[in-house]
Amino acid sequence: MPSTPVDHATLHAPSPLGTERGRRSNPWLTLIAVAIGLFMVNLDGSVVSIANPEIGRDLHASTADLQWVTNSYLVAMAAALILGGKLGDRFGRRTYYMAGVAGFVVASVMIGLIGSIEGVVAFRALQGLCAALLIPNTLGLLRAVFPPQKFGMAVGLWAMVASCSTALGPIVGGLLIEHVNWESVFYINAPIGVATLVFSAFVLPESKDSTGRHRFDMPGVILLALGLVAVVFGVIKGETWGWASGGTLGSLAAGLVLLVLFGWYETRVRHPLLPMRLFRSPALTIGTLVTAINFFVLLGVIFFLMLYLQNVRGLTPVEVGVRTLPLSLASVVAAPLGAALTERFGARLSMPLGMLLEAVASLWMLTWDVHSSYAAMWPPFVLLGLGVGMVMSASSDAIVGNAPIRDGGVASGLQSTALQIGGALGTSVLVSLISSRVGSTLVGELTGAGVPASAAHGFEEAKDAVAMGVAPVADGMPAQLRAAVVEGSGHAFMNGVHAAVLVTAVLCVVGALLAAVGLRRGANSPALDG
Repeated sequence: MPSTPVDHATLHAPSPLGTERGRRSNPWLTLIAVAIGLFMVNLDGSVVSIANPEIGRDLHASTADLQWVTNSYLVAMAAALILGGKLGDRFGRRTYYMAGVAGFVVASVMIGLIGSIEGVVAFRALQGLCAALLIPNTLGLLRAVFPPQKFGMAVGLWAMVASCSTALGPIVGGLLIEHVNWESVFYINAPIGVATLVFSAFVLPESKDSTGRHRFDMPGVILLALGLVAVVFGVIKGETWGWASGGTLGSLAAGLVLLVLFGWYETRVRHPLLPMRLFRSPALTIGTLVTAINFFVLLGVIFFLMLYLQNVRGLTPVEVGVRTLPLSLASVVAAPLGAALTERFGARLSMPLGMLLEAVASLWMLTWDVHSSYAAMWPPFVLLGLGVGMVMSASSDAIVGNAPIRDGGVASGLQSTALQIGGALGTSVLVSLISSRVGSTLVGELTGAGVPASAAHGFEEAKDAVAMGVAPVADGMPAQLRAAVVEGSGHAFMNGVHAAVLVTAVLCVVGALLAAVGLRRGANSPALDG
């Protein structure tokens, strides 16, 4: 079906429901269309961690292979998010959104069919590239059809959909893996994706902001992609190579140099991939930084929370999904709440408030131990969910809402890039911190739990397993020794968790101060066009 171009003279005030322009000018139908695609991608992202153990057993994959099932997706997406937004802005947001959906479906089906771990890793990378076309153009499409006074509410609903799909992921994934197979967690994307394509073909308007016949910024694309890949790769490998190793430092340094070079180059070209003028908006700049902190905390905490609940407490994936529902449901509630607060009072209230809620949640987790009751767990889950949802709405509005409409896709890509890099840093840095703390306290905790000192030193080589929440016990081990090893290993793991949540609490306070001070003036001023 041919697309209907949007008249850019009317972008700030799209036609109301029921006018002669019909369904393609209806912003609410546009919101539904992009929400379905966003739901598919976020659902997929939250079920993969549940599927990894089964993938490893079925395809005889190593731990390093399974890391790349996640990391190949992350690296590919981070490298292409801003490009995906730029392509949509220039050539058509509807076109690239639908291309991303179609490619994501094909890649998902191929993951289930390929039958080898190398194939799974390769098609996960393709999924990441397609997600990079899809995600930034969701907010770009909303920015193009919603008037400014309604955009904050639209972002709140967008964030609520993202939270709902993330909430359902562990439960849906656990049920599919237990009752069908691991391939089904990828096959489920096919019906969702096909429904998205059919609905989008009927309701989505085409919107783009052509800047004429100018050369596309290919040097910028290459510099940005290489810089982001090097940084994300260095962050990912920092845990296994060591943060002070030559490989890690070299990769991070090379990435930072390339990104600085990219920023310098973008100020020298007439039609840049990422216009540096966007950062003249304090709200956009601070929103980008706070987005990175928000997902550093969220994804980092979720990573060790899953280890704690499954490996230390012995819960099944479905049980974990049910017990973490307060976190997910709170973020669902907080997304529209954050949007309403941002619309009324500005991001300078909602963003610091959300960050402080996350800080309190992190500090509350310091009270957890190996035997904590669920009554001690759900309050920080609720606080964390409320904070994340509120910050997500506020930062999305601050970034995309303060960019010119013609740069809506680029701004959305910038937000998504900050999200991915923040999440990669969160999981890698906190896992490394937990591992370090476990290594320094394991022997002491084992002896304190009743393991003989000579035997306790023999368990030092098992610190990597303990850092994943796994006690190094064997079948023939005496029951008393086994119980002591389990107890001591659990305490060592919790020492690492406590160190991690202290870091997240400090970062949340820094983010709150940054937003409260930096957004005090000009928080809602759009980026200059010059």
